[in-house]
Amino acid sequence: MYIVVRRYSGPTVIDALVKLQADVQKVISGVPGFVAYYAMRTGTGGVTVTVCKDQAGTTESTRRAAEFIRQNISAAAGSPPEVTEGETVINF
Repeated sequence: MYIVVRRYSGPTVIDALVKLQADVQKVISGVPGFVAYYAMRTGTGGVTVTVCKDQAGTTESTRRAAEFIRQNISAAAGSPPEVTEGETVINF
């Protein structure tokens, strides 16, 4: 499995994702190989985590997330997240 973590600065994105949760679910869960999605608030903004069966899925989820934010969260469109992606080495 692969995981992609996207770190957003400021509360704008996470607040908007909470309000648009049903739309986010449709967009991200439709990614081929989708396994799970999580979003959390942090002291400086927020983090989303997408788990997919393969790297193609995490890459596609990042593309879809960026497009969703550009189209639906204009206040955050100019601030891309810090993206970390990798293969799962422990899973239980």
